[in-house]
Amino acid sequence: MANPLSADAFLSALRAEGVTVVEVGNWRTHNRHGHGPWGPVHGVMIHHTVTKGTASTVALCRDGHAALPGPLCHGVIAKDGTVHLVGYGRANHAGLGDDDVLRAVIAEKRLPPDNEANTDGNRHFYGFECENLGDGEDPWPAAQLEAVERVSAAICRAHGWSSGSVLGHLEWQPGKVDPRGFTMDAMRERVRDRLK
Repeated sequence: MANPLSADAFLSALRAEGVTVVEVGNWRTHNRHGHGPWGPVHGVMIHHTVTKGTASTVALCRDGHAALPGPLCHGVIAKDGTVHLVGYGRANHAGLGDDDVLRAVIAEKRLPPDNEANTDGNRHFYGFECENLGDGEDPWPAAQLEAVERVSAAICRAHGWSSGSVLGHLEWQPGKVDPRGFTMDAMRERVRDRLK
């Protein structure tokens, strides 16, 4: 069981891993704490946004929309690899997912197929949204993939986790396809190599 990092420790961990960070407004206190607990935390979840354009993507992820209030993640990973911090604490990113997957993440074991949506993921995962159309054709620039690797490794390093604590939204919640355009197995391998 891990308590969430403080906002300062989170920011320091990202910078120590070489992440280029932009702090957006009151990100340290922008959260959904009144709508459920934040923690214990067990992993890092990666998403794609189905959007185009960094400024509008960051605004959407910070503010959310009528059906889903923001923040929609902790950080937005832009095409150029810059990470825009938009919230900290409980965020509307993971939704309900599979308790078997959560147990596997905690144990840092191979993830089982996600076939249930019975567990609050917003409580347990750091979330990063990646600017991408999610159509399987929109490119993933090398700088963006490296930033996904670095943010994942930074949080794993800070908590003493292995790459087994990194997962995609598609591995958590039935019906989700994100991130689309690279495999989470390949990303976990990159994170594992970075943590050596």
